[in-house]
Amino acid sequence: MRIAAAGLALLSLLPATALAAGDAAEPKKVDWTFNGPFGTFDHAAARRGLVVYLDVCAMCHALRYVAYRNLTEIGLTEDQAKAVAAGHDVTDGPDETGAMFKRPGGLADRFVPPFPNDNAARFANGGALPPDLSLMYKARAHGADYIYSLLTGFQDPPADVQMAAGMTYNPYFPGHQTAMPAPLLDGLVAYEDGTEATVDQMARDVTQFLAWAAEPNLPTRHRIGLSVMIYLILLAGLLYAVKRRVWAHLH
Repeated sequence: MRIAAAGLALLSLLPATALAAGDAAEPKKVDWTFNGPFGTFDHAAARRGLVVYLDVCAMCHALRYVAYRNLTEIGLTEDQAKAVAAGHDVTDGPDETGAMFKRPGGLADRFVPPFPNDNAARFANGGALPPDLSLMYKARAHGADYIYSLLTGFQDPPADVQMAAGMTYNPYFPGHQTAMPAPLLDGLVAYEDGTEATVDQMARDVTQFLAWAAEPNLPTRHRIGLSVMIYLILLAGLLYAVKRRVWAHLH
């Protein structure tokens, strides 16, 4: 399971020489619900993506900028969000003796990282530092399309490609070689709503979740932007009408 989880490193860290070995393929184009001026998140898909993150990604990848209370924004009840938080131990303190201690996570806590520090993460992953996924959607060109393409793009290398030891071929990754194996397998997670957990479905769902994690206020910004545009159009019409009336006596 750890190997599969490690595969969800959307940007596994490779030496510069490996990254320069070739250009990444153009990501697949997906019609995401949050694209466009009227876009919004599919909360059902985001909740399924949370399952993929918790069962697969969270073993290696942090989500440091998201708090457990934020999960109510994608449709979890407060009790469900509390249950997710309580499944992780948080280091707290110091107590009255000056010692740090562990306690179950609460709604106010941010997602607990899988490793206590970067050195521990590197040691557990052969020297590579699994990236934090909180802002991955915004940090990479093509955002959601790149994440989805990478997760579904693992394949056997062409006959003329010489693979480095321990690398996996993925045309959407810079250099086409990544230290991460294919992260998703059909049936890897179980969805409570009965959705079939195919590789394609899990990739779409976790991409939806990561897009929400990076920009939870995106639908609000879309609504505000639309309202501002309507206001400016009406204002322009009003100013034009006033200008016509003020200057009418000159014609």
